Amino acid sequence: MVKLEPGFAEVQGRRPGNQGDAGATGLADKPRLLVIERDGQPAFLTRTHLGEDYEIVTVRSVGRALAMLREKTFEGVYVDTGQLAAVHRAGVLIQADEVLEAISDGVAVVDPDLAVTWANPEFLALADPSVTTVGSKFYRALGNPEVIGSETCPFTNAVASRLPSSTVLRIGANRYLRVTVTPVFEHGGNLSQLIALTRDITDETQQQLKVNAIHKAGDELADLTPEELSEMGVEERTDLLKYNITRHMKDLLGLDFIEIRLLDRPTGRLIPLLTEGMTFVAANRELYARKENNGVTGYVAATGQSYLCRDTAQDPLYLEGAAGARSSLTVPLTYHGTVIGTLNVENAHAYAFDERDRQFLEIYARNVASALNTLELLQAEKFSAATASVEAISRELALPLDDILSDATTVLDRYAGHDDDIIARLRHLLIRAREIRSLIQKVGSTIAPEPKRSTPRPAPRLAGTRLLVVDADEAIRRSAHHLLGGEGATVETARDAHEAIALARQTPYSAALVDIRLPDLDGYATFCKLREVQPGVPIILMTGFGWDSSHSIVKARQEGLQTVLYKPFRADRLMEAVEQALRPTGDAASAASATSTIATAQVSNADQEGQDAESRATTEVQAHGS
Repeated sequence: MVKLEPGFAEVQGRRPGNQGDAGATGLADKPRLLVIERDGQPAFLTRTHLGEDYEIVTVRSVGRALAMLREKTFEGVYVDTGQLAAVHRAGVLIQADEVLEAISDGVAVVDPDLAVTWANPEFLALADPSVTTVGSKFYRALGNPEVIGSETCPFTNAVASRLPSSTVLRIGANRYLRVTVTPVFEHGGNLSQLIALTRDITDETQQQLKVNAIHKAGDELADLTPEELSEMGVEERTDLLKYNITRHMKDLLGLDFIEIRLLDRPTGRLIPLLTEGMTFVAANRELYARKENNGVTGYVAATGQSYLCRDTAQDPLYLEGAAGARSSLTVPLTYHGTVIGTLNVENAHAYAFDERDRQFLEIYARNVASALNTLELLQAEKFSAATASVEAISRELALPLDDILSDATTVLDRYAGHDDDIIARLRHLLIRAREIRSLIQKVGSTIAPEPKRSTPRPAPRLAGTRLLVVDADEAIRRSAHHLLGGEGATVETARDAHEAIALARQTPYSAALVDIRLPDLDGYATFCKLREVQPGVPIILMTGFGWDSSHSIVKARQEGLQTVLYKPFRADRLMEAVEQALRPTGDAASAASATSTIATAQVSNADQEGQDAESRATTEVQAHGS
């Protein structure tokens, strides 16, 4: 206790001369007195009045006085009356000491040399048991931990900035502390002590490290170099993806029973991709993205929500996956908000999964969905790029190849000699010219095979047909290749009637599209010649809205013409005309009746009005096109 008088503070406690408990053997040692000399003034009074009766221990700060009181036994504390503020501060510190003893975080008071002068029980529990905490350097007391936070030394940073500084320490094999250091300065600006607040963040740190590891593993799923992609086929890439998923599940999450199914959106079927540890029945079970009668997996795929089955024996949705499984966790594979499949894991123990496992698995599932989509896009992009290149090459080669075919066929048609070798070479030239188109397509499919589809791609509308287009306008011939060839037809073109007739003598066609204004023959004459060469071939006459001086369409209709195509034509009108011409004769007649009536009326008007109809027809075309 301390009693304060006007001149100085008098010590109360065991009075000098009260040596009763020293025994009969003699006088006891002088009692120890702690004197606080913050300003150095009481030293003379201390020696004069107290030094004869007490062992004097002098300190220059209240903080150090409190530390000495914890370390040694004193009979009292001497404080000059001019130090009342310091005494009040001491009381506050004592109260704070009691508070720090009770809080759950570890607290250590550290002197400027980083030696621990005081620590609460929580800090002592974190400290190295083989080291005496009080009196040891801070880091030594914690067993020389590893600094893994951004601040390499919070003590140095706190003193330099005069503000609190934090970092993360790893102590032992797998324990993490967040340390926040706050500096305490005296009135003169000198560093008095530092308060180190330590909090055990092992649980949240391990969770974050696991999340980081899952993200890193997810990034590796589809991390293939261009060289690897060029060397690996689709099956090999899929196998690598499955291998990585299985490895990550076991290493990071400790899971042995895994099932991944991909959703076939047109049918709603969930197709197995990976069935590690599942029974044969479960691996081959037909499941659909439906809330009922398709187990937990079907429910998750239908709702897009994760499902935690804590006890399979008590859950009506659960269908057996792994033999003897007692709990399961199923999450959707979602990409850009769309469910593309499911990821299911199972465990032999009930209540094996919790909300944290759900979080981990959902994070990994997003990575799996992204990897699946990336690999599919890589294949699709490669296929699309190859397709675009093939189409560009085909467009550029289409007319030159047609010229070769037309010229070679014309020579062959008019050749009057009997040299069998020349004839054979011409025929071989025709065959090879036609092979070039198919070879271009074949090379494109070899470079990038079309991605696998859950349902077969519909056959092109004109697949298997060979069409002859006869028109002096190069733009029309090029458009025919693009529009009709894009629907699966093999298109060959001729610049005039004689080339068309020569081609028809050598090659059968599914149908022929013939302009009525050719450089050498009119439409009707060409129609008749082609019918002579190939009697059954359907012929479509093409014309602009205008004067038909030869009346080709009227006369051709009298000879059985069924279809007329008016230029400039749209893609849908072109397809309708070709499909109508390709129908069997009976169907074509009934399907074409309305079109024929309109066409006849238009042709009659053109015949009657003569040349003046051309201007009106042009206006009609513009309105029709708009």
